Amino acid sequence: MSQQPLAERLRPQTLDDYIGQSHLVGDNGVFRKFIASGSVPSFILWGPPGVGKTTLARIVASALDRPFYTLSAVTSGVKDVREVIEKAKNQHLFNARPAFLFIDEIHRFNKSQQDSLLGAVEQGIVTLIGATTENPSFEVISPLLSRCQVYVLKPMDDDELNTLLQRAISCDEELRKRNVEIKESEALFKFSGGDARKLLNILDIIAGATQGDIIITDERVTECLQQNIALYDKTGEQHYDVISAFIKSVRGSDPNAAIYYLARMLAGGEEPRFIARRLVILASEDIGLANPNALLLANACFDTVHKIGMPEARITLAETTIYLATSPKSNSAYAAINKALAFVEHDTTNRPVPLHLRNAPTKLMSEMGYGAEYKYAHDYKGNFTVQEFLPDTLSGTRFYVPNEQNAQEQKIAERMRALWGGKYDK
Repeated sequence: MSQQPLAERLRPQTLDDYIGQSHLVGDNGVFRKFIASGSVPSFILWGPPGVGKTTLARIVASALDRPFYTLSAVTSGVKDVREVIEKAKNQHLFNARPAFLFIDEIHRFNKSQQDSLLGAVEQGIVTLIGATTENPSFEVISPLLSRCQVYVLKPMDDDELNTLLQRAISCDEELRKRNVEIKESEALFKFSGGDARKLLNILDIIAGATQGDIIITDERVTECLQQNIALYDKTGEQHYDVISAFIKSVRGSDPNAAIYYLARMLAGGEEPRFIARRLVILASEDIGLANPNALLLANACFDTVHKIGMPEARITLAETTIYLATSPKSNSAYAAINKALAFVEHDTTNRPVPLHLRNAPTKLMSEMGYGAEYKYAHDYKGNFTVQEFLPDTLSGTRFYVPNEQNAQEQKIAERMRALWGGKYDK
């Protein structure tokens, strides 16, 4: 039996073999255009584990027949970066096109490590390809980020996972010998969670735990995984499952479960700043106006974690986690901005801002009535007077709906009704 993992045996070699990410590799996808033109900018691939970031980088480099250097941000330092850049610089003398430098988990590089890349990228010595599971806006320094295109990779859907599954059992030499029969696939896809590598690893686990022919059922998948999958793996396997459970426990007001998942992440070596960022998001998305102090505490937690680090940061993270989990909840601000964005994105008309709300910096604008009938709220009793702020054609449209299940937003709802009467009741 082959010692090479199934995921490696089935790694695509061309874009035609690549499954998923049709928005990037489809007939009109940008990566096909890169290969056709031979012109590739530095770019960062952002997406969850197992969606093909490394594979896509290798395919581009192979198709263009350029040197391909790879570093892992987990194990490489500034010295390693400089050595690779020096090799690429020497190679560049004999090759008109720059080498590719692929950095896996680029979000784990600190500022000095990222700074060491800038010169080579600016001078065209290397074309940088970064791969990250974290938002580059938070983790990549601005000078480097401004020199890279960012492409978002999505988790595979069940149809794409099924395509991969069928390819594995029909094309892999080892699996073909085992007469694999798929009776049920729901558990297989559920545990894969959109991760192609995880799907193939599960197949490897089942194959290793089975003698002779392989029959896949939901029960068999669950049985094998309970015996083989680790509790937490910060490099990817359980990373998204545990952070998801943590977020949902805080949202669901269960401090005991939230602390348990926090402990699992910390024990597994999760980056504390990653957890702190999630707490800031939770404070805005799930608690919001029900308790505005939650965001203040979450921000203080984020700053504190940056300043003190582990192991002391565990206490601040625990305090904030418990506070957020036990706080009243409201997603009204989250729902309001999503509703407004969805409206704006599908609203093709150019709705004019009412004249009385426009500034009049020139005489002509004043003569046209800009700002003429604007009422300065502080000139009126209670610092309020009724006037129209939305475009005329949207008058009365409601985007923000106070959550009346908690005391704080009940007060907001009462105030809005007192000010506006029934204008925004529809």
